This record gives sequence, structure tokens and C-alpha cells, in this order.
Amino acid sequence: MTSLAFAAALLQFPWPQWVWLAGVSIATAVTRFIVEPQGWPIGLAAPPKRALLELALGIILAACVIGACDLALQAAGAMRHTFRGAFPWVELAGVFIPAAFHEELAFRGYVFQRLRFWNRGAAYAFSALVFALMHFNNRGLTLLALGNIALAGILLALAYERYERLWFPIGIHLAWNLLSGPVLGYPVSGFIARATVFTATASGNAWMTGGVFGIEGSVLITVAEIAAIALLGYHPRRKPKESST
Repeated sequence: MTSLAFAAALLQFPWPQWVWLAGVSIATAVTRFIVEPQGWPIGLAAPPKRALLELALGIILAACVIGACDLALQAAGAMRHTFRGAFPWVELAGVFIPAAFHEELAFRGYVFQRLRFWNRGAAYAFSALVFALMHFNNRGLTLLALGNIALAGILLALAYERYERLWFPIGIHLAWNLLSGPVLGYPVSGFIARATVFTATASGNAWMTGGVFGIEGSVLITVAEIAAIALLGYHPRRKPKESST
């Protein structure tokens, strides 16, 4: 690749999500330095094997939720997939990976963790409501989809609580978006990937299939999320820590 072609590729790369990740990371670091000079463990520091394990557990959980709903839609005759054999590698690097990291840092990072120390209910309200409102202008949003996004905020908050680290929710978030969008061919909260492994052709009511918003707007996701919340909520919670040096 010539230097001119490389420069053109850099200009065409979708940088905004990386800009958001940089901004959220800087804001988190500055806030911790000013408000928590004694230190506050955000939840990214972990032995590599442990981080990979929690990331893998998140991927498995997301695969179970999305996979179960997709199979149910196919069994009901409301969804049909056609193999396409493509994958948006550029969007994986430029959109899906940085988005999973910066959204978890923003919504399950320092603010959520500090609220959780003060008041667990307020922390969960922040995780659910603000996370849902962030998707308010997304294409095809319905009240059912908005409720499902709020449930996802609760699910991801519970995922943080499970290990008091962000790798588990990051794994859920990343795999959730990748499986529903680039793999199965659904819109991801209204976002349509340029290339997908399968295409998704819906036939039926939007409340069942998710419509334009994607599978996250389906009532089946509501049921699956409640089941996953019950599963994670069953485990005893750790008492929030004030700080750690």
C-alpha cells in the first residue's frame, strides 16, 4: 500500500467511536485524579487470564440470549436468514470494539460505581435510564425497544457486580452487538452494518421481530433479558468498596 493509499484509508476509517473512547477515558482519569486521589479501581486491572475468562463468559451469555431469541423467531416463522458470507472488519475495529469499551466505561465505570457505593438503587437507575436515553434518537426506536435497552442497562450493571470488573459486561456488550448485527444481520439499535455473515428477513409484527430497530426491539429479548437478570441477580452480591490503592 502506498503512502497516499494509506492516508486515504485513514481518512475513511470510522474514527468517532475511538474519539468517544479517548474522551471517556480522559474524563474518567481526570475525575479519579481530582475526586479520588487515594485511588479507585475502575475494574480494568486484572490478570490477563482472568480478564480473558470474564470476557469469554460475557460472550457466552450474550450468545445464549441472542441465539435463543433468534432461534425462537425462526421456529415461529417470523425470521429467515440467508447466508451472505461477509463481515464488516473495518466497522468491527472502528465501531463495535471502541463502542463496547467507552459505553461500559461511561455507564458502568466510575459514576455508576460511586453511586453504587452511596445508593445501589440510584446506581441501577443511572445504568438503566441514562443508558436507555442514550439510544433515544436511534432509528426505529419503540417503547418496547426503549424498555429492553433499560433492562440491558440493569443486566450489564449486574454483570459488573458479579466480579467488580468491567470485562464481563464488555464481553456481553461486544458480543451482543456483533452477533445481532454483523453475524445474524439484524439492525443493532437501528444501526445497519455494511456487511453481514447472514441477512435477516422478518415477517410478522414488529413487537415480535423488533422491526427496524432490530432484535433488541423484540418482546423475546424482554423475556430473555429478565431471565439473564434473574440468573445474575441470584448470586450473592459483594459489598461495594470505598476505594483501593
